[in-house]
Amino acid sequence: MKLPETMIYGSYSDPLYLDYVKRTVPFSMTSNHFHPYYEIYYLLSGSRIYFVKDTTYRIAAGDLVFIDKNEVHKTLQEGEPAHERIVIHIDERFVRDVLKPHDDLLLSPFRQDSPIVNLLSDNRERLSQTIGRMLVELRDRPPGYVISIRQAVTELMLLSSRHVAANRPPEPAYVSPLHRKISEVVRYLNANYGEQIRVQQLAERFFISPYYMSRAFKEVTGFTLIDYLNLTRIKEAQRLLRESSLSVTDVAARTGFDNFSHFGKTFKKITRTSARDYRKVQRAATPL
Repeated sequence: MKLPETMIYGSYSDPLYLDYVKRTVPFSMTSNHFHPYYEIYYLLSGSRIYFVKDTTYRIAAGDLVFIDKNEVHKTLQEGEPAHERIVIHIDERFVRDVLKPHDDLLLSPFRQDSPIVNLLSDNRERLSQTIGRMLVELRDRPPGYVISIRQAVTELMLLSSRHVAANRPPEPAYVSPLHRKISEVVRYLNANYGEQIRVQQLAERFFISPYYMSRAFKEVTGFTLIDYLNLTRIKEAQRLLRESSLSVTDVAARTGFDNFSHFGKTFKKITRTSARDYRKVQRAATPL
């Protein structure tokens, strides 16, 4: 199948967005990444390393990665840089208008312990055919191609959710003992982001030197340790601003910032808006 190097359907603000890319040069995500919509990542060729939530996974061609809303994630290069992938973004409008009343079933892959879905035998071939049909429709854009793309996304989700229902999620296959150790560090940060965390104390807790831990953390997750901690704190701050009546000052303190000015600068750097403006927009968008 001959395809252009990139194809896009929709935009980030649409209920459904698709992004196909074929790369031949080294690439690792540079942005600190989480978002308020579901994401499906399908690797057509090559191999990648994918960090999701607290674990790093090795991804091979044919694997699906299901990333829940507001889950921190990052994809990294492994081995040869050449790879081909498609990313699908699904927001609550697509869930409401297309997936209901079967959304509990179709969203189940996002809610299992492992984000990886590796279909077996016939279903794997069906998935490949579905993805191929989706890409041809996206390339040629015949009349009604939007209907076909929506159907293909729904079929992909149905195949995956049936697989999840019939099979236990795989245990994490750590790339190395170092990856296992760093996953332990990440889980600690996820559980204790509201506390004052110092690199020296964290290193002592996990019996590793501060320099080696910082270097290994970046190598395994793609994030610096401080960037990851700040990202986790701001993600929780956003939730509190949306869902609680806590003052912005209290939100900053609750999420581990001992300096309000630092909280404000970090929030704006990551979200491109101030905490107060974020709360205003979220409240205005929430129906009474």
